[in-house]
Amino acid sequence: MTPSHSNDNREAQDFGTKLIHFGKEIDAATGASSVPIYQASTFHHFDLERPPVHDYSRSGNPTREALEQYIAVLEGGTNGFAFASGMAAISTAFLLLSAGDHVIVTEDVYGGTYRLLTTVLNRLQIESTFVDMTDFDRIVAARRPNTKAVFLETPSNPTLKITDIARVAAWAKEHELITMLDNTFMTPYHQRPIELGIDLVVHSATKFLGGHSDVLAGLIVTADEALGRRVKQLQNGLGTVLGTQESWLLIRGMKTLQVRMAESERSAAKLAAWLQAHPAVERVYYPGLEDHPGRDIHERQSRGYGAVVSFDAGSGERAKRLLGRVRIPLVAVSLGAVESILSYPAMMSHAAMPPHVRLERGITDGLVRYSVGLEAIDDLIADLAQALAE
Repeated sequence: MTPSHSNDNREAQDFGTKLIHFGKEIDAATGASSVPIYQASTFHHFDLERPPVHDYSRSGNPTREALEQYIAVLEGGTNGFAFASGMAAISTAFLLLSAGDHVIVTEDVYGGTYRLLTTVLNRLQIESTFVDMTDFDRIVAARRPNTKAVFLETPSNPTLKITDIARVAAWAKEHELITMLDNTFMTPYHQRPIELGIDLVVHSATKFLGGHSDVLAGLIVTADEALGRRVKQLQNGLGTVLGTQESWLLIRGMKTLQVRMAESERSAAKLAAWLQAHPAVERVYYPGLEDHPGRDIHERQSRGYGAVVSFDAGSGERAKRLLGRVRIPLVAVSLGAVESILSYPAMMSHAAMPPHVRLERGITDGLVRYSVGLEAIDDLIADLAQALAE
């Protein structure tokens, strides 16, 4: 008799326990403590009348499926899907729509999402309207007869505006709209949108979930099996799947998500408070600050404030000088890693937005985005102090 290692009480367990014991953490065949890397493109059919579970790795691979089950458990959804990048996941989510459909989108959404909607999907006659989702009335006013979906990003990237998830999800259900939410900044450690009524959650897993700046990946989780079947059809048809090596790296990185997020958030809160008191900083964006306009809503729907702090240095010239002076953080595209990363949205994440569109959304030339890593906070503050000095 083969010993079992089942865990029937998973739903009642704390999030930190689920990160380690997610259902596929021990290999059933060998007892290995790490998910095996099935570096295979195809699988032998021992009996044509009884085909194997896996036949071709684009359609399904055991390593990738372990990751997909992992994120579904963490988000509280029915089905998980792993993609070659965050944009591959977002693109797949939008391809649930058809020509002639319309989607309502958070106005200060990630620049790659904006680019996809305005330069690719518009050519396929999928229409989009960008609205300030901090104002619920604007969301309601944006609905058209052909509206089929609502895409939320909260906190938004990079100005960290907050949308009331449960309110939008309830309204969308009344009108039979699919709701999609980019949960990259919060991760399921802080925020589980499916529990608030969202139909589909998407992640750039390159960021906090991977956490080590060494893997490119995207994830989708669906709230029900019917929507999961539609996403599976797209994943298989498009072929934008995550490779086995990257799937294994992501599983490994996700196991330390809680301790990384908790430590980075503690430092981010201290950094945001320090920046707010600095005379060279015009404005700080962080939902943990007492004067953040969306703080009350954020606290109702999230268990923490995250590790991303944006601030306005006053002008493009001052922002660029700051970026040239810092010594500790990477100056780079991306976020959510063990090392701190300082980004310049105007020329990096949101370069696809025309300047007037960026300014309308509050993404000024002086805005910088700081993803706080695991370095000592006193060192990070000292580094910023010398970089901001006149």
